[in-house]
Amino acid sequence: MNADRHDAMDTAGRIGLVAYGVVHLMVGWLALQLAFGDRSGEASSSGAVQELSEQPLGGFLVWAVAIGMFLLAIWRILDGILGHATDDDSDRLKAGAVGVGKAILYIAVGVSAVRVATGSGGGKGGGTESITAKVMDVTGGQLLVGAAGVAVIGYGAWLIYTAWSERFLKKIDGEDQAGNTGTAFKWFGKSGYAAKGVAIGVVGGLFVYAAATHEPQKSGGLDQALVEVLDQPFGPVLLTLVALGIVAYGLFAFARAKQDSPS
Repeated sequence: MNADRHDAMDTAGRIGLVAYGVVHLMVGWLALQLAFGDRSGEASSSGAVQELSEQPLGGFLVWAVAIGMFLLAIWRILDGILGHATDDDSDRLKAGAVGVGKAILYIAVGVSAVRVATGSGGGKGGGTESITAKVMDVTGGQLLVGAAGVAVIGYGAWLIYTAWSERFLKKIDGEDQAGNTGTAFKWFGKSGYAAKGVAIGVVGGLFVYAAATHEPQKSGGLDQALVEVLDQPFGPVLLTLVALGIVAYGLFAFARAKQDSPS
């Protein structure tokens, strides 16, 4: 029974990782379009799902992404709890908290996919700006937005450190770390984690700037962060590198999905 449950968890994780990889490939493609001057798409998870819906069999693909992301969220929570049952209390608590945090991210992408599939969402909007404005209106809200920005920057820095230290290789089994396949997986991971770290760090910087200036409209998500990268000196080149890195992260997600146990 335990073996069956473990197999079911691993299958859910693999399906979810494939869906997550597809989302990253679409985000990377939209970011590349942005780098070459096309600002019609939104280079974010919701924008990626919207772009996916406009492809042949788009409705089926969007529902597949939604289901995959929900499965990935369930797998992440269960793996965080059951996969660390033999650890001490502090490690188990840390693993559970990380699992829940990542699950929330996956659920958000899944909900976005459901909204696109049902026709109740998917267009651009000022969601992040309006939420930031509401938070700033409460007592201490400016500090909360600033603290959230610092936390996001910290997460971005952690992703860059993960790329530099190659900690992500722990997620690939020993057999697939060898030869040309191992080299490819390694560079997919390094460039993917680094690119995500840069993009997420810019998102955090936007929140800190919004808090410091008390201008909620300065906050934003991934799409606005990538526009900020584009507006820098050599912006198209920088954004192209970030976009290719995000694509590489998607390919790394596929590599993880092929493992016997993707945890």
